[in-house]
This record gives sequence, C-alpha cells and structure tokens, in this order.
Amino acid sequence: MDLIKRIAKKALLVLIPLALLSAFIEWKKLPASVLIGGILGLANIKGLAWGVRGLLGNGKATGRMIFFSMFRLFLLFMVLALLVYLKLVNVFGILAGFTVIFILLMIEGLRYAKNADRDPS
Repeated sequence: MDLIKRIAKKALLVLIPLALLSAFIEWKKLPASVLIGGILGLANIKGLAWGVRGLLGNGKATGRMIFFSMFRLFLLFMVLALLVYLKLVNVFGILAGFTVIFILLMIEGLRYAKNADRDPS
C-alpha cells in the first residue's frame, strides 16, 4: 500500500501540470479528461492491489474476490462509457491520464524491486 501512496503523490505532481498544459490545446474538456483518467487509473490500481492482497492472504482465489475484480472492471468500463457517451471528456485526455499512472507504476515498481534486491531483510 505504501507503493500506491507514493504513486498517488507523484501522480498529483505530474497530472496537475499536465492538465494545465493541456488547457492550451483544448481548454474545455482536455484538462478535466486528463485528471479523470488519472483518478480512474489510481482507483483501478487500488482495486487491483486489494485483489492481489486477498489472493496472497488466502492462497486461493475465492468467488467473492473474483466477483469484485470483475465488478471493478465493469464499473470502470461503465464510468468511461458514460463519460464518453455524454461527451463530457476527451478520449485522448483519458488515455493521457491512464498513461501517466501506468508510467509512474512502472518507475516506482522498478525502484521498489531494486531496493528489495539490495536490502535482503
């Protein structure tokens, strides 16, 4: 969970300036879309971490955990579909927000793995 908090803090430092810069391209929908994409990406990572923690705790996948994982993906899809259907967001902004979160996840994951190799405790 510490990893997710670090990603969330760094995401704020990247997403807010990115949203401000995107306002120069399209000021109506793009900045909000970048922020929404980042928020949905963080929420998805949190849900994924919760599912993995549940899997590692029991040692086997339970029906409830599988249901909540599928429900999380369905909910994410429905929120995105609703926002696009109502034309409240720009799809490229959503993708930019997701991409920022994905890149931060990769960077922080690599740093965590490097530190785990050095510290054998």
